[in-house]
Amino acid sequence: MSKKVIKCGKFFDSVNECVKENVTVVVEGNKITEVCEGDVCCEGAEVIDLSDKFVMPGMIDTHMHICMNGEPTAMSAMYTKRDADYAFDAMINAKADLMAGFTTVRDEGCIGFVDISLRDAINAGKVPGPRMKVAGMGIGSTGGHGDNPLRPGTVMGGSLAQVVDSPDEARKAARHTIKYGADHIKLMATGGVMSVGDEPGAPDLTFEEMKAALDIANTHGKPSSAHAHGALGIKWAVKAGISSIEHGMMMDEECMDLMVEHGTYLVPTIIAAYRIVEHGDKLPQEAVRKAKACLENHGRNLEMCRAKGVKIAFGTDTGTYYSSHGNQAYEFELMQKYGNFTVTETLVAATKSAADLLRMTKEVGSIEAGKYADIVAFDESPYDDISTMCRCTFVMKDGVVYKG
Repeated sequence: MSKKVIKCGKFFDSVNECVKENVTVVVEGNKITEVCEGDVCCEGAEVIDLSDKFVMPGMIDTHMHICMNGEPTAMSAMYTKRDADYAFDAMINAKADLMAGFTTVRDEGCIGFVDISLRDAINAGKVPGPRMKVAGMGIGSTGGHGDNPLRPGTVMGGSLAQVVDSPDEARKAARHTIKYGADHIKLMATGGVMSVGDEPGAPDLTFEEMKAALDIANTHGKPSSAHAHGALGIKWAVKAGISSIEHGMMMDEECMDLMVEHGTYLVPTIIAAYRIVEHGDKLPQEAVRKAKACLENHGRNLEMCRAKGVKIAFGTDTGTYYSSHGNQAYEFELMQKYGNFTVTETLVAATKSAADLLRMTKEVGSIEAGKYADIVAFDESPYDDISTMCRCTFVMKDGVVYKG
């Protein structure tokens, strides 16, 4: 078993939420075996000198779509591309995420269960990529987010989701998703931005439909997530037992209080709406209008969430319009701009908190003995310049150096 000794200049301790200096990490195989301040014996070990770097646990993106890569044709392509096309694209996207320092990701909905196949291929060592938790295909409703906008009689069923219209159908869809290997259940609680003919503020799935699907998830020990912008849909999802609210851009104070009460996570995904507004002259104006409405109060709401103690995990919705894999770390800057997050809060959201949401705290999210050797580094400290998060220069996953 190969032994590596990593000398860290500045070291982000995500457990104690602080930066330390002159820390040494010992890695044997794919696990961390020792972390100590100062030097250790390096005899017989490969020494990796990061003494001039800012070192931290591998980052975690808890919301992305591995089969898309920010193309302005992303929605229309769903009706022409083959599953195999998406599989090849997903392999390329996964490698880009890994090289950007994201050693663990959660896919939030994929064409044809491609994300499940990619997860298994990465785990088997067939292709490089981050650790993946995957949703397979989400669960939505007729005319809601995830359904298709094609003319009547053309194609029945959804694009990124299975379409249900009753608690019984929701139950069946949840069972179907788990049957084919999903790690969690994804619900489309409200309308969305990129979908056609629905509104982000309006609930799509009913409380009863969500509760039925989540009963299946919970009895199988699976976590869950809800695409949810509007306040009513958020409240229904939280009361039904959802693990995390994705986006949450039109929430009200009652939503926040409910999330604190139930321990529900928020994944803000600021960059998704931001990129759509930024490139609005090249995109469908319906999507731009909805993105502006979602982004309008998001910063203020995020500040209120922080003040109230809502649990927040880092996520980007990468794959949506003009939000490409490997470039999602701009979300760190947006968290400061829109929610007034401190640097420490953003780093914790992308490490310890994200691992907690994914139920992986024993495996990733911090650099500690017994955990996977997922370690990344930067030439500068984000405490001096938060934009350095977009310039990852060293990536180790499972004890293997992929970059640097």
